[in-house]
Amino acid sequence: MLSRIYDFLAVGLGPFNLGLACLTDPVDDLDGLFLERRSSFDWHPGLLLEDATLQTPFMADLVTLADPTSRFSFLNYLKSQGRLYNFYIRENFFLLRNEYNRYCQWVTTQLESLRFNHDVQSITYDDAEQCYRIRCRDTRKNENRIYRARRLVLGTGSEPMIPACCQSVAERVVHSSRYLDHKAALQTKSAITIVGSGQSAAEIYLDLLEEIDTHGYTLSWVTRSPRFFPLEYGKLTLEMTSPDYIDYFHALPESTRDELMRQQKGLYKGINLELINTIYDRLYTKSLQGKVDTHLLTCAQLESCHFDTAHRRFDLTFNQTEQDRRFEHQTEGVILATGYAAQTPAFLAPIEDRIRRDGAGRYAVGRYYGISTDDDIFVQNAELHTHGLVAPDLGMACYRNVCIIRELAGREVYPVERGFTFQDFGAPDERVFQPRRATA
Repeated sequence: MLSRIYDFLAVGLGPFNLGLACLTDPVDDLDGLFLERRSSFDWHPGLLLEDATLQTPFMADLVTLADPTSRFSFLNYLKSQGRLYNFYIRENFFLLRNEYNRYCQWVTTQLESLRFNHDVQSITYDDAEQCYRIRCRDTRKNENRIYRARRLVLGTGSEPMIPACCQSVAERVVHSSRYLDHKAALQTKSAITIVGSGQSAAEIYLDLLEEIDTHGYTLSWVTRSPRFFPLEYGKLTLEMTSPDYIDYFHALPESTRDELMRQQKGLYKGINLELINTIYDRLYTKSLQGKVDTHLLTCAQLESCHFDTAHRRFDLTFNQTEQDRRFEHQTEGVILATGYAAQTPAFLAPIEDRIRRDGAGRYAVGRYYGISTDDDIFVQNAELHTHGLVAPDLGMACYRNVCIIRELAGREVYPVERGFTFQDFGAPDERVFQPRRATA
């Protein structure tokens, strides 16, 4: 016997879909289910360094920017743990990533709509019932299940990105997402090289730098970027994380959006300035005892990566892009802080004809996050190319969820603040953008 037809079914349970679960929980006329193949919530466990923080303030939790009164807020979590005054006295708006992870895990224990250990195998569309059929495997009970839903929300995230030149040694290199799993083994090497320039690369570099004297390895940090970019965090720049800027960006031609994303990487892929300064200060302190066995290189594009089994080392070739000069580098350990890439889940293949694509084969994401011909499939954090730098931003997750909920419910469940930016992003209205005339 088939299950009931849900109003929506969400696949994947990272922070974005978990926020959606929180915000739909009190909505009586929305019946949703959330499927996750993992056995529990664990957010980037390979990067949960002890002192690592989020790059957004605590108000960018799962619910507050949509509903400050929600029982799923971070402040309510602190209260329940007896840590509210500790957080208050700490006077730091930026959460430790470990604490954010524990907060999300606390939330999962209070929601009945979540199903862990459910690995989605395929999704088809039933024309007669006008609903989707989601076939999945309950890996805990070793059973097959079928769920039905009118609409889908895809929050399957992205996969660690391994550069093409490293594919042949993919099993030997360590992607930054698995750093803590391999840290002890890496520290037995005589030389470790980090490739990449974002926040993860910087956190890993500092973590290894702290113990460089204890283990005695050579530590190198190499990036193709022209410098170690700080994350731009000016208040007028932050206004670009707003519904007003999304309206502007989404309406631009596809080619213009793509060019803007190349230009704006420093706005969402940079390094926290405090972390950059901490790294410099640590280098300065250690240099008082003599030369630090570390190398920081910019403008270095990785072109090849081979593993020499006889010498148990990697042979890397880089090109210094400004000088157009190639150089070789040998190292025993390689950490790729090369980010993540969006992937189309294989289970969508049977309904590919219902999904809109752009000229580059990417999801053609509508203004309010729909990707299907009937606007009954929505995406989370798969719209960088259509909505701009806000796509991966935890601070805009509530806004996206509020928009999706409005589409699911057919009404505005949570009001959205609009027009709060002091700047205009498009050409001004000539009727109002005129100098004030002097009075006689």
